[in-house]
Amino acid sequence: MGRRTMEPFLWLLFSAGGVLSALLLPVLVFLFGVAMPIGWIAAPGLDHLRGLIDNPLTSLVVLALSVLSLFHWAQRFRYTLIDGLKLKDHHRLINVSCYTVTLVGSVAAAVVLWQVR
Repeated sequence: MGRRTMEPFLWLLFSAGGVLSALLLPVLVFLFGVAMPIGWIAAPGLDHLRGLIDNPLTSLVVLALSVLSLFHWAQRFRYTLIDGLKLKDHHRLINVSCYTVTLVGSVAAAVVLWQVR
């Protein structure tokens, strides 16, 4: 029996992050980056946004979007460095660096959401 790796789990996180990012981020960018600044729709007040984030389900969705998007980035950037730039000799450093940045970013997202609540 061969040695087990975390590769299938990382590809699962990559796929989930890609799907969530592709579905939700364009909508959020359009709403908060285009429609509200131009005035097509009224911007929600701070109390409304705080009430939205106070809902545990909304906080969980925002956290999942943040974490999975970071894992998607890490996997894509890792393979860009290893295969695209031919840095296979440094794969351990690249793996540790990419996933450390992802974990730090995930913890930072959780802390920010916790402090806002």
